[in-house]
Amino acid sequence: MKKYLLILSVCSLNLLTVSCEKHTSPVKDGAKPELISDEFIFTEGPASDKEGNVYFTDQPNNQILKWDAKSNSISVYMKDAGRSNGMYFDDDQNLWTCADENFQLWKISPDKEVSVVLDGHENKAFNGPNDLWMDEKGGFYFTDPYYQREYWERKSPEMEKRKVYYLSPDHKTVTPVAEGFVLPNGIIGSSKDQVLYVSDVSKEKVYKYQIQDNGTLTHKELFADMGSDGMTLDNEGNLYVTGDGVVVFDKEGNKIDHIQIDKDWTGNVTFGGANEDILFITASDAVYKLPMKTHGIRWNH
Repeated sequence: MKKYLLILSVCSLNLLTVSCEKHTSPVKDGAKPELISDEFIFTEGPASDKEGNVYFTDQPNNQILKWDAKSNSISVYMKDAGRSNGMYFDDDQNLWTCADENFQLWKISPDKEVSVVLDGHENKAFNGPNDLWMDEKGGFYFTDPYYQREYWERKSPEMEKRKVYYLSPDHKTVTPVAEGFVLPNGIIGSSKDQVLYVSDVSKEKVYKYQIQDNGTLTHKELFADMGSDGMTLDNEGNLYVTGDGVVVFDKEGNKIDHIQIDKDWTGNVTFGGANEDILFITASDAVYKLPMKTHGIRWNH
């Protein structure tokens, strides 16, 4: 009997250890968010290039900035940036942006030549593309909520519904792939796992979809009872959700960490740095960096 109890205790201890390891924070031990700069109005849209430099927007100032991963310095990359919000680099180092000044999707070449890829669907202007993610084929998923902007002349949307769209890999066809949202906002996916996450800020929900070979989305399920602005994923499948700081969920939907940020609102997050193991955080008028034990999956698969 004593032997049985001893075995049971050891097994319970092992199970506890496994459970603890499963829910270990991905933040590097002892690390805290480090302020890089707070000289902006409202930061958004971080995107990492192949070298680990992170580009982000200061939307009210209508500019895109660049954080140099080697020097830890920030410079202006582009002014008159179309009021860009969410951004993403493709494999050729073109910077794609949700340029909601005129409800467009832009592609900015490495030499800063701007191409307007999309400005509407079925002869109606978009509500204002907000965030986007590229799959392994080169197609783009993007959210299209409606936030009335002070710089718009229009006072109401041309489209009744707020949807998620998919731009085909040849960038010639755009198709609605998800709807039923109040304000679809943050979006991020994993080509490896063939999953896509979409947040609905007003409903305070994050939904998970299965990505099909033709780009359509199926098997919608509630992933988290929390809305989010921007989101990102790490190599362990953890999802990073923003708003009140950064909340981290494992791939089963268990909350494993809450990264506190000393700002009223945390807008977006991505991985950067030479090894893609620096969490870059945009929060209100500031940007932060945080060393991680995990890494991003944009350039490190």
